[in-house]
Amino acid sequence: MVMDMKWLKVWLLMALLVGSIIPAGLSLADENATIENETEYLPPEIQNITQEEKIANQIVVALERLSNITTKLINNVNLPENSSIMRHYQLAEQYKEVATNAYESDDYYNTIINGLTAMHHYREVLKSFERGKEELKERLPEEIKRMEGYFRMAEKTIEIAQRQGIDVGNTTTLLQETKDAYKAVLEDIKAKDLEKAREDLEIAREKKAALDEELRRIRKELVEANADKIVNEFLEKGARGIETAEKVVEMAEEKGYDAHELQERLEAFKEIYSEVKALADEGKYDEALQVMRENTETIKEFHRAMAFLQKKFHEREVQERLGDLKGFLREMTIRIQKDSRELRELGRRGVDTRRAELQLKTSIQEIRLGIELLKNRKPAEAKMHFAIALDMLHKVDEFILRHA
Repeated sequence: MVMDMKWLKVWLLMALLVGSIIPAGLSLADENATIENETEYLPPEIQNITQEEKIANQIVVALERLSNITTKLINNVNLPENSSIMRHYQLAEQYKEVATNAYESDDYYNTIINGLTAMHHYREVLKSFERGKEELKERLPEEIKRMEGYFRMAEKTIEIAQRQGIDVGNTTTLLQETKDAYKAVLEDIKAKDLEKAREDLEIAREKKAALDEELRRIRKELVEANADKIVNEFLEKGARGIETAEKVVEMAEEKGYDAHELQERLEAFKEIYSEVKALADEGKYDEALQVMRENTETIKEFHRAMAFLQKKFHEREVQERLGDLKGFLREMTIRIQKDSRELRELGRRGVDTRRAELQLKTSIQEIRLGIELLKNRKPAEAKMHFAIALDMLHKVDEFILRHA
């Protein structure tokens, strides 16, 4: 009776593990039989084998099926060797081999121990694929939605190029093909065929890559055709930027801020500005444009450093005004509305703004929490939440500046 209870527990453990081995909803394509089938009773003619051998046999059969299923899934995707899925898969295969060898040597105890361990790792692989499907189901509609802004930008680029007599080649055709490809992905999602959606997404991305290449060529030609306008606009805005930066440095020094980085960026920008201006004065706009291209990062760093210090001034001013709650909230509301508009504009241009949008929402939530804490007479805690809100808004501003 003791022995029967022992093997009953082993059978129950195996049934629980095997029964939960494949997450609900995971498509197994041609695998019509589930793992639960592997626990059916053996034929009467071999009922005289021991319980240990019977369990070991069922485990070996189940492992073979699991190996086939997971190998098929692994072969359909490109995974780095150090990914958690690959680690679990490799461990599962190793324990399966040990279990199989033990079974062939009539070592049923080690077959069961190593077989159950292999099952655990196979289960982790299948769970990861199931999670991947759920993430894909959530992510794909968002990516397709962002493409709407990308398509509008592409259409505008093509329209401007055509107006200026620039050859757009087959860009219009590529644009329509890319739209159709992403539309097919959307239809797959609506039909809940995620495997087909994954396949069609690869095709859509290939179409987009070809379209990107053509759009880059067109933009380059547009820039070259409008070199004089671009250079002159750079010089006009650059002159204002230098003047503003010099004032910001002066203000920073007066208030005790560290303006060393901005001063360095300003000097580097002045050198580029002078070189571009000298070439423009000689009518060498193409060469001036080339100088701007070669120093794009330096120009961006200058504007980012200046904007960063300006934001610090603004934050300091807002923090000093915390005593005037209405004024503070009014200031924050204006800033949030401005950032929200700019993020929407970036989204229309095809920029992925999800992280920045989340940060903006967080800042709004923190402000609300701060207000509630003030109502409950907890000003110190409220200031902590307002500080978080300011930090989130600062990160949103940095994101907008990077993509402006």
